[in-house]
Amino acid sequence: MSYGLLKGKKGIIFGALNEQSIAWKVAERCHEEGAEFILSNAPIALRMGELNGLAEKTGSEVIAADATSIEDLEKLFDAAVAKFGKIDFILHSIGMSINVRKGKHYTEMNYDWLEKGWDISAVSFHKVMRVAWEKDCMNEWGSILALTYIAAQRTFPDYNDMSDNKAYLESIARTFGNYWGERKVRVNTVSQSPTMTTAGSGVKGFGGFLGYAEDMSPLGNATALECADYCVTLFSDLTKKVTMQNLFHDGGFSSSGVTQKVISKYDAE
Repeated sequence: MSYGLLKGKKGIIFGALNEQSIAWKVAERCHEEGAEFILSNAPIALRMGELNGLAEKTGSEVIAADATSIEDLEKLFDAAVAKFGKIDFILHSIGMSINVRKGKHYTEMNYDWLEKGWDISAVSFHKVMRVAWEKDCMNEWGSILALTYIAAQRTFPDYNDMSDNKAYLESIARTFGNYWGERKVRVNTVSQSPTMTTAGSGVKGFGGFLGYAEDMSPLGNATALECADYCVTLFSDLTKKVTMQNLFHDGGFSSSGVTQKVISKYDAE
């Protein structure tokens, strides 16, 4: 069901790779709610993914950009301004850890890989906002979002240096969000339930943890589509005064000490 919440709004969505991606679902929902946008991902991700199909479905343009490259981002935002004028929303759905991919334990960190993952997963958010800031291309009451995870606040085995990356990402949102407030633009992060995306499924033991999170969440895990719905509200005019927040979208997991489902499993033993 569409409510027209984003009618007339323009934006940029970073990070859609395939139908499993949260950014993919966000793009579909933004389109349904009346928004127009540019889809962007790194050139290598465009070769691996299926973004052209999403672009055709949503009537969007695809522009390759490495979000760690200021030069690429400048070209992307120039193209967005040429196409739309000022824009209303940005989604940053970008994250990668080489240490996770290669199974390098946190206590044996490869620091070159750490710096690369940190740049991609966190610093890129600052770079995106810096370029948007310097080009003054956000409309008043615009909205900038990044996707994060509760591992920034709690320890989870095998999430590895992505925990540190997410913590830094959230700090960037708060700090830069203060300055964006001067231009009546809000900046937030959405801390989503564990979700079976291409990136999430690369974490060791992810399937087992998905089940645990389901049992620990009074409302159950939030799906990618439900996250997309939430992002739509945060891009809309209904949330104009929400900024510098880390917003948990996780079925209550973040507030649960333990649930009866989990207790019952131990009692059964």
